[in-house]
Amino acid sequence: MIGWVIIGLILLVIIVVIGMYNGLVRLKVQVDNAWADIDVQLKRRYDLIPNLVETVKGYAGHEKGTLEAVINARNRAMNATSPGEKAAAENMLSGTLKSLFALSEAYPQLRAIESFTSLQNSLSQIEDTVQNARRYYNAVVRDLNTKIQVFPTNIFAGMMGFKTREFFEVSGATEREAPKVSFNTPATPTA
Repeated sequence: MIGWVIIGLILLVIIVVIGMYNGLVRLKVQVDNAWADIDVQLKRRYDLIPNLVETVKGYAGHEKGTLEAVINARNRAMNATSPGEKAAAENMLSGTLKSLFALSEAYPQLRAIESFTSLQNSLSQIEDTVQNARRYYNAVVRDLNTKIQVFPTNIFAGMMGFKTREFFEVSGATEREAPKVSFNTPATPTA
């Protein structure tokens, strides 16, 4: 009788350990998948930016500093690896894109170009997709980090080498605002 109880307890412990391990692996895979989704959307964004810069360059080529800042921020974002580095680089890129879109306010002829408007709309759609992907990624990271840190899974996770993951966060109040772009033409032409 005692032998069956011991065997039952051993089986119960094995089932619990398997459940903890599978739960951790499932969340780790979800985090990796969510990060890959963000990476795909950011690549789409990076591929769009040179076209946007070239379009602006044709009409506002003398705004060289702004255009170079956008390209430098894009390159920095492309080379960032960890979620924290990527978030900081993306915040910088968003800021430079805001200054690029501000040029469209100074150059009404730029706003009238269909390719510029199309690129702006595409970028806006990608920004929305990135925001949704970031939200999902952060939710899955939260779940994984919570599971790694709660008892008794924390003991098992430490033994198996599971590590908490970094959130992909926007780091400031100004970066939290979406770029505001107006397509209204001024009532009086500027000199």
